Amino acid sequence: MATIAVYSLKGGVGKTTLAVNLAWCSAMLSARRTLLWDLDPQAASTYLLGNGKVHGDAQAVFAKDVAPDKLEVATRIERLRLLPADMSLRGLDRFFFGLGKKKRMAKLIDGLARAHDRILLDCPPGLTETADQAMRAASLILVPLIPSPLSRRAFDEVVAHLAREHGRHPPILPVFTMVDRRRALHLAALAEQPDWPVVPMASAIEAMTARREPVGAFAPRSPGAEACANLWRGIEHRLASR
Repeated sequence: MATIAVYSLKGGVGKTTLAVNLAWCSAMLSARRTLLWDLDPQAASTYLLGNGKVHGDAQAVFAKDVAPDKLEVATRIERLRLLPADMSLRGLDRFFFGLGKKKRMAKLIDGLARAHDRILLDCPPGLTETADQAMRAASLILVPLIPSPLSRRAFDEVVAHLAREHGRHPPILPVFTMVDRRRALHLAALAEQPDWPVVPMASAIEAMTARREPVGAFAPRSPGAEACANLWRGIEHRLASR
């Protein structure tokens, strides 16, 4: 089992769409038993993949009042399950500070390992205690970034934070998202970091919110779907060579 944390310093960089699309790739392209754990109180992954029912128990998992597998729900996608978010997660950082156990999430994930091959974590944005818990539990950390002069600085801040707070940490993979090759700033950023994976700005990806489906499910040959599939193959290769 491997855990992939999808994390960003700020919102609006395509974090959730990346997490949802990679979860679909894991389940459908790699035939992995996959769990997408929505840790963001905005619950965007839950909206895209969930059944519309909100129970308000998401934080109770971390207090061990409810077992994680009791809150898992099936999605419309074979082999892909969802651990949904709700507004109770707004207090999760405060709960973790009071708890004082840095590896609570890692231990919960260990308990899910027998039922899942891949767990993807849709982390809340920002340097939060919840995000730190997720990154301690991860086998690989994906950092989506919009191409700009500040993208390298944002990535360096994440790396510095992990080194400062965690010492040794899992591998980190930056990913350019929402890329528009018609824009000079985007082209310049891609030229400076030619080895970073790229997910384009694409109408099919934008349509995910209306359709409430991963892009691979309804537009598998679109540039966005192909970029996510290529990224997932690279992730699987990294995990296999650990």
